[in-house]
Amino acid sequence: MLYVGIDVAKAKHDCCIIDSDAVIHCLNYTFINSRQGFNNFIAKVKKYNNGNLNNVKVGLESTGHYSHNLIAFLKQSKLYVTVFNPLQVDLYHKAVTLRKTKTDKCDAKFICEMLFSDRNKSYQEQSYDISELKLLSRHRFRLVGYRSKLKISVTRLFDLIFPGLSSVVWSVNQNSVYALALELPNTEAISQCNITRLTNLLIKASYGKYRKEKVLEIKQLTISSIGSNSPSLAFELQQTIRLVQNVSSEIELLEQQIKSFMLEINSPIMTIPGISFILGAIIISEIGDISNFQNPSKLLAFAGCEPSTHQSGKYLATLHPWLSEALNICVTLYLLRQD
Repeated sequence: MLYVGIDVAKAKHDCCIIDSDAVIHCLNYTFINSRQGFNNFIAKVKKYNNGNLNNVKVGLESTGHYSHNLIAFLKQSKLYVTVFNPLQVDLYHKAVTLRKTKTDKCDAKFICEMLFSDRNKSYQEQSYDISELKLLSRHRFRLVGYRSKLKISVTRLFDLIFPGLSSVVWSVNQNSVYALALELPNTEAISQCNITRLTNLLIKASYGKYRKEKVLEIKQLTISSIGSNSPSLAFELQQTIRLVQNVSSEIELLEQQIKSFMLEINSPIMTIPGISFILGAIIISEIGDISNFQNPSKLLAFAGCEPSTHQSGKYLATLHPWLSEALNICVTLYLLRQD
């Protein structure tokens, strides 16, 4: 058996090759992240394995998108691939040496040594639908995070332009306030606006929730407001609001795409009360094939929610409520696997 440990990076990858007799054939071999580099790596492995790829076990850390193309290439080459959690590699490193030296060469060697364990499982390739859901779900997570930052900027700008507005509306990040700011971006413009025009604007934008009483309240606030009437701040506010609206429309399109994949998968997870298409997609895409987990406790550990036992004498720590809820969800998911 030939063991190959690979330390993955952005532009190049370092590898170490050891056989089952602990003979180091190649302590440090570097190949670039390209088709030619991958082919050179395969040729190097064949050189130390009598010209074939039989009995070759490859291990590498899970490093996000950097390892995606490499794993796909290794699977296409019919190699046995083991993907390690980076935490496992770090703990193994600390267990075998007290030195704090960390290099790509050392990491590749440690991964090679970890491959000797028979408990390591081969990389389980996800189905097409689950892989696509994972990409879409993580893309949505990034877009929602970006929109949240934009909304924080909107709040900051309202604090500068109209600091009292947040006290008379439910939120400055609502459609009716956005419509008001896009047409009247500062207190001076609002105070000079005709009551009828302002009322019609808010009634239409709030679907009848805000009427003339709310308009008079807002107009009254503009009299005592110390907000800035800077044209630059007004322009920034309007542009940021348009960005929020554009990102929101893109998120809606993305959620429709996620929903179409979820309908195609037809997972029993949707039968759990409170699980929406989006939340279901996130759980399925991150868990993958639930049949990979032998029992609920392993699924709980994978989710990082497995409670630690703290017992001393007669004292025994109890589970935190949210951990108990996480455990119930994992057990439910595991039971649904049987359906």
